[in-house]
Amino acid sequence: MSDRREFRDLASPEEAREAVDGLDIAPEPETVPLDAARDRVLAERIDAAIDVPGFDRASMDGYAVRARDTFGADEADPKTLSVAGVVHAGEEPDVTVEPGTAAEISTGAVLPPGADAVVMVERTTETDDGVDVRTAVAPGDHVMLAGADIAAGARALGPGTRLTAREIGLLSALGVDEVPVRGRPRVGILSTGDELVRPGDALDSAAGQIYDVNSYALATAVEEAGGDPVLYPHAGDDFDEMERLLREAADECDLVLSSGSTSASAVDVIYRVIEERGDLRLHGVAIKPGKPMLVGTIGDSAYVGLPGYPVSALTIFRTFVAPALRDAAGLPAPETAVVTGRMAVEERYGEGRRRLLPAGLVEDGAGTTLVYPVDKGSGATTSLVDADGFVDVPAGTDYLADGEAVEVTLFSPAVRPPTLLGMGEDDPLLSRLLDEIDRPRYLPVGTAEGLRRLGDGVPDLAVVAGPVDAEPDATDIGGWTREWGLVVTEASDVTSLSDLVDDSVRFVNRDGGSGLRRSLDDSLDALADERGVGRAALTEAIEGYELTAKAHESPARKVRNGDADAGLGLRATATKLGLGFVPLGTQSVRVLAAPDRREKPSVADFESILDDLEARTDGLDGFDPR
Repeated sequence: MSDRREFRDLASPEEAREAVDGLDIAPEPETVPLDAARDRVLAERIDAAIDVPGFDRASMDGYAVRARDTFGADEADPKTLSVAGVVHAGEEPDVTVEPGTAAEISTGAVLPPGADAVVMVERTTETDDGVDVRTAVAPGDHVMLAGADIAAGARALGPGTRLTAREIGLLSALGVDEVPVRGRPRVGILSTGDELVRPGDALDSAAGQIYDVNSYALATAVEEAGGDPVLYPHAGDDFDEMERLLREAADECDLVLSSGSTSASAVDVIYRVIEERGDLRLHGVAIKPGKPMLVGTIGDSAYVGLPGYPVSALTIFRTFVAPALRDAAGLPAPETAVVTGRMAVEERYGEGRRRLLPAGLVEDGAGTTLVYPVDKGSGATTSLVDADGFVDVPAGTDYLADGEAVEVTLFSPAVRPPTLLGMGEDDPLLSRLLDEIDRPRYLPVGTAEGLRRLGDGVPDLAVVAGPVDAEPDATDIGGWTREWGLVVTEASDVTSLSDLVDDSVRFVNRDGGSGLRRSLDDSLDALADERGVGRAALTEAIEGYELTAKAHESPARKVRNGDADAGLGLRATATKLGLGFVPLGTQSVRVLAAPDRREKPSVADFESILDDLEARTDGLDGFDPR
């Protein structure tokens, strides 16, 4: 009689999935050159080490000026300025803009010393005396400040990010030449059966030979799932040869796949190899096609035996093995290339041209896909990673209405909406917390803008710092406190807020929408009340009050580089950069959840993280759980 192994207790598909998911097939992370990083998955967070751009630059052709020299200028009464020189893109300025002068400047050129704004060339007229300026500008007009695209110290890309051309572009802008990535699982592939012949070899059909389909089909499927396939020679139905090849593959790979020889026939000996040399965890699954399936280990390597028929082999692979491979490689499940959603907010557009509107995707509490515009300008590389695709808006479209159905063409079929969308204040502790969420997206738009967009129903969460004018319709799910003040050099004579007003101190402020700026302004109001004057009298006396920076580290880095004497910032930033610190207060940071998103799994996960902040604040000076 033949020695026949019957499938008596077939595992359910759920049990089969659990068995495969229980295999350890994840390799160690590795570091690869940037030019070899396409489609790899980041193993850890990458923060910006430099400002992009790294200098204050003109955003259009025109004249670099001191903004105060243009006050009152209009078409009827222009201001005449002498031209001190010319600044071209890619050159270090050799001219200083003194009071009453201007410098001709090209788009992208470094803003010369003394200038704090640019007047577009269309609003000027050359004269024998220099240039007539026919409009007034404010400090910062038509200037892209250092770090305006992404600031040093900001969270650039988080762990789990798949590196496409968009992310590679951002890393290139940051000067990153190598990146830490998740390893690709090395997958050994053995096709078994005396009847198999490799394509290209002579085929004897009369002897029942067939070409090997599975080796190449599975190798391609492994690559698509993020693995690195390794083809081994055919193993016949010989016990010793099969054992030798399985051992060799197990020594060299994270996962071994075989196809064929998994049925109950006496000549199918592979299950005996696993039983004698490893651990057989599953033999047979209640699914059609694909009943003959093996799951186990050989030494330290995982093993899955697939059916011999190509359709069955690929069905089992795609159903059970591919998800585990993608998970080990850090890759998302594949998505379609076009997604239909509804506009989260109204988007107006009146230029009369066809528009490819960068757009992001987020699911609301009911699971509806919402589409929100992501348009930071063509010069901002972060628009590439903040958007998931684009909406093709035809010419003549004045606006996309709130709630209007639109189609989003994804940048790649692998793009998936973020599990968690947050907007608001930038914060170093927040960056740490986001690392613990799968596929989050956070837009550091500032406290004021984060609250506005939360009110519009776009993000899941808004992170707000300091006082706000009106409490939104939202749920406070947790937060922390942080110490804020003036970041100065170690040898600085600045000891209080009054020194900014009374002494000649070069100061770098934060933008008006940030929580730090609001806390500073409130403190200036209190100082003004003590002195019996209005706040404007104090701000006019602070050199640089109107010159703002985008992110929490930016002012401090100006101080460290010698471009300023003091900057608005956090104690944690001063400690990180080795600078002095003048404390001005402790600020509350709150995480507010949209009312209809509280039950989203990612929001619930983030709330759980906020419930245990004690250890997560380690190493951040001045930070404490609320």
